[in-house]
Amino acid sequence: MTQVGKVYLVGAGIGNEDYLTVRGKQLLSIAQVLIYDALVDESLLKLVPLSCIQICVGKRGGQASTPQEEINQLLVNYCLQNKQIVRLKSGDPFIFGRANEEIVALQQAKCNFELVPGISSALAAPLLAGIPLTDKNLSHYFVVLSGHQPEHLDWSALARIDTLVILMGGRALPQIIENLLANGRSPEELISIIRHCGRPQQQIFWGTLTDIVDKTAEISLSPAVIVIGKVVQLSNQNSTQTSLPLVNKTILVTRAAEQSSKFTYLLQQQGATVVEMPALTITPPSNWSALDRAIANLADFQWLVLTSANGVNYFFERLNYLGYDARALGKIKIAVVGRKTAGVLQTRKLNPDFIPPNYVADSMVEHFPEALAGQKLLFPRVETGGRDILVQELTTQGAEVVEVAAYQSQCPQQIDKLAWQALQQLEIDVITFASSKTVKNFDQLLQQQLKSANIKDNLLDQVCIASIGPQTSKTCQELLGRVDLEAAEYTLEGLTTAIANYKLN
Repeated sequence: MTQVGKVYLVGAGIGNEDYLTVRGKQLLSIAQVLIYDALVDESLLKLVPLSCIQICVGKRGGQASTPQEEINQLLVNYCLQNKQIVRLKSGDPFIFGRANEEIVALQQAKCNFELVPGISSALAAPLLAGIPLTDKNLSHYFVVLSGHQPEHLDWSALARIDTLVILMGGRALPQIIENLLANGRSPEELISIIRHCGRPQQQIFWGTLTDIVDKTAEISLSPAVIVIGKVVQLSNQNSTQTSLPLVNKTILVTRAAEQSSKFTYLLQQQGATVVEMPALTITPPSNWSALDRAIANLADFQWLVLTSANGVNYFFERLNYLGYDARALGKIKIAVVGRKTAGVLQTRKLNPDFIPPNYVADSMVEHFPEALAGQKLLFPRVETGGRDILVQELTTQGAEVVEVAAYQSQCPQQIDKLAWQALQQLEIDVITFASSKTVKNFDQLLQQQLKSANIKDNLLDQVCIASIGPQTSKTCQELLGRVDLEAAEYTLEGLTTAIANYKLN
């Protein structure tokens, strides 16, 4: 009986035969012709008979490759010669494998064919890095895409997807990140790049959209799978890094909706799973006139006082909007509260002249480097709800303080859905507060949601409440009834250390 030719389009999976299906291994053992891609692991080539004809047709970016039309014709020709052909494709045949073009050619030539699935790197690479693509709190859906031609993608839609899995994106990594940031993705969004997944030379690179390009500079990211999303933080709890102090702990971070969270990254470095809850909405002031007048008369001031990153950003953005730059400050000295505020100032190529040692506003007056009597200070600040004690004490010492609204800080309209789910399901071990305002807004949002859902107010009974400093702790006591730990150093790094050292149940 004459043998009828047939083409088997087989997914090779991500590496050696450990990741090959039983059906795929069986077909390789009887193959008369093997037509395979460049990314197929060489160990699989040993599974075919010695008499098997082996033809590499793989495509690699920037290298000579076999045209698709030639591949199609090879399959048809050998099939018409009544051969048993295995068309071995890396991963799964139907995920960016151009299998459909080959099927059309086979159908037109009336050739028999069969599809055999394989394990795609889009699924396997995140798994091997300990990253779940879906999570009930952090990722309700994910998208797999090719980064080969980023200019053809709808980045406004992709930026809103919980988790992105990008194949063939190594060369276009800077463009991919640029497009995501331009469409609203957080600069501190976590990213993992898994290179050569499932192979002995596998490498994993970790970072954020801000720093990953620098971290992988001069490294060939092909082949690699890029994973972007909050689920990247879960890699810690799924890895063997059990020595990290916050492994298997879930921490709720209250923060401004518009700001990226350096704090999240610090906690993740200690093994924590982090759920972020926007508790502040930062917007421009209701009226720019006071700030504009102050900027027009900067020469009248001896000091510029900045107590927050928001104050820095809104002041200098308005300065630039009005046609000025840092030279307009002339001989004005700059005082800031906290290393974070100083760091934001330094991104604008300016160093503060004075930082109080304890990183709190109250400490500024006590340690001010000059006599305050007769000094005129410009204080760009939040429009409403800020602390008045700094202004009062500076004024008591004889300084003239000109307060101008630089931004507004408001409470979001409703509690974040994922944060609420985690609280309701008692999954949160620690709630962190970095300001009194976040405490107030959190309490407002929580009480609003408890009333709406008709739930008793006992969700925080087993939760550790962590504060960045004395004033925030005072507000926690007033509104939440307690504070369980307070940072010794009133910074995000200090709060991270305090949580890592605290004995959580």
